[in-house]
Amino acid sequence: MLGRQLEQVPGAQKVSVYEGIAFGLPSAYVRQRATLIQPARFDVVVLAETDSPDMTRDVRGSTEYQALVDHLSAGSQRVHAIAARNIKRVGDVGKSRPGTFLFNYFVGEDPQVVLELWDYLAGWYQVETGLDNSTVLAPLEGEASNFIIINRARSDGSLVSVLARQLAKKSFRSYVLGSLDANQVGAMPVIYRLT
Repeated sequence: MLGRQLEQVPGAQKVSVYEGIAFGLPSAYVRQRATLIQPARFDVVVLAETDSPDMTRDVRGSTEYQALVDHLSAGSQRVHAIAARNIKRVGDVGKSRPGTFLFNYFVGEDPQVVLELWDYLAGWYQVETGLDNSTVLAPLEGEASNFIIINRARSDGSLVSVLARQLAKKSFRSYVLGSLDANQVGAMPVIYRLT
């Protein structure tokens, strides 16, 4: 209900609410820095899309946005709210129908290396798993965030089929996990479904 109210604010387009169904094992970089990196263990994600990055601050300043944040904060141990923009994509991520949604939270030493590595790994996912959609959200300039980027993708399959398509590939460990380790980049995957 609060999401629908936020959609009525000038500049807001769509509000999608996701419920966490599985937390993936963080990459080695994250595990080795467990005392320094806050884990991306978010049970709920609310994605409020706006007409443009410039409109984001206006939407965030609305009473409807504050009501939503207050509601989420009341029952949460931690809320991480950021204004971000889409900086890269492999096709649009459909939000209007159910599916399995991956949100992958990336951290690392060098933001440019993280972005270049995302490009590199996106090619593997397209070829090896048939991924045809993915968007990369990066914090707006001046926005504080625990993550360099947040990647979002959607699959029609179940949680089991999504994991099987990825983990069954012999090159997953050497190519994907090896590339993360070699470049000092951390990934924290979480699987969600639309509510």
